[in-house]
Amino acid sequence: MPDVTVKIGDREFDVACQEGEEHYLRSAAAMLDAEAQTLVTQIRHLTEPRLLLMSGLMLADKTAGIDDNLKLAEQKIAELESRLADAGSRLAEAEARVASAGAAAAPAVEALTGIAAQAEALAAAVEAKAAR
Repeated sequence: MPDVTVKIGDREFDVACQEGEEHYLRSAAAMLDAEAQTLVTQIRHLTEPRLLLMSGLMLADKTAGIDDNLKLAEQKIAELESRLADAGSRLAEAEARVASAGAAAAPAVEALTGIAAQAEALAAAVEAKAAR
């Protein structure tokens, strides 16, 4: 089990971790150190336990805020997914109605096409008679 030396608030700590977890430990320590550095610059004489406690609480506060934002985002995603599914259902229904209307209109289109052909034939006959 490797030991990693981390620096938090200008103080060094030796911490053991699982093999391969060193990067994660250093990353977490860097986050804690960032909070500790804020405290060190604001309050000169902090005991080690107080520094670590306050730094941890500050990180926990940030984490709670991020968790709240994540929950809101997840709710919004769920709402949008629901609206998308509803829109998809409405689109499918509309497409079905259009297809049905197209099928129902086919005989009328056929009849109109026949009438148009007859009208063209009559017009041609009229033009032929007028030309004589």
